[in-house]
Amino acid sequence: MRGYALTSAVALCFAASLTAAAAAPPSSARVATDTAAQAVRTVPAPVLVDCLWHPRVRPADFVLACGDGNSRLASLRWTRWGQESARAEGVNWVNDCKPYCAAGRFHEYAVVVRLDHVRPWKKHPQVLHYDRMTLVYPGNRPDSFPRTVVYPLWD
Repeated sequence: MRGYALTSAVALCFAASLTAAAAAPPSSARVATDTAAQAVRTVPAPVLVDCLWHPRVRPADFVLACGDGNSRLASLRWTRWGQESARAEGVNWVNDCKPYCAAGRFHEYAVVVRLDHVRPWKKHPQVLHYDRMTLVYPGNRPDSFPRTVVYPLWD
């Protein structure tokens, strides 16, 4: 009786292992899937480097004129933040500097913001950052500004 129980147990284990092997994908497929999933997880989104050299992702506001703060983006609503580009809509607050900047008034202008030219950040080469910002003014815009303005971003 004891030999029969041992034989049955071995047969059941063998059958269970065959069933598990048949149900599992081939090991090469599993490795490829795991590697692809890992690659998606390990490639972080590019960042936007601010005036204080901080990496930012989907910031709600962003200072364009770092020296004097006379132009900034606010109320940014990001609809895309990807590996190649980003897009947001918001407001560009610009000082008219009349009669001079300290006495000027800020005016708001609706703006569409696009980020692109992804490059390694010089300060942290393992981090990718957007290298160019394009502002498009769909309505009113600051005096002397063209409808589309392109800014190289700091590195």
